[in-house]
Amino acid sequence: MKIAQLERFVAIVDADVHVPRAAEALGVPLASLYSTIDKLEEETGMPLFTRAKSGWGLTEAGALLLDEAHRRIAEAPAVPDSKPAVPAGGKAKASKGKGRAPIVKGEPKPYKKRQGR
Repeated sequence: MKIAQLERFVAIVDADVHVPRAAEALGVPLASLYSTIDKLEEETGMPLFTRAKSGWGLTEAGALLLDEAHRRIAEAPAVPDSKPAVPAGGKAKASKGKGRAPIVKGEPKPYKKRQGR
């Protein structure tokens, strides 16, 4: 189990077992959160949530995993910021077929007709 999966699981439980609210709090797509739940249930071999029309609940296996997730998240080393600082000015954008063709020495410009004599 990955720490990110466990963090998502804890976020769902912290959001009162409300997956859309947890997805909004984490800033991840709802489908991604559902697939994380499916992967965790596949790894544990047991359902972590009881799914009903009235709402979701935590199973006994889910409660055990919640304790384990809190322990593993606390023991995990802090992740350093791996994003380099973005220099001011941004990146140049390439043109996509707009504008003039490159000029080649010795040949007439391709976008102008030659003047006849």
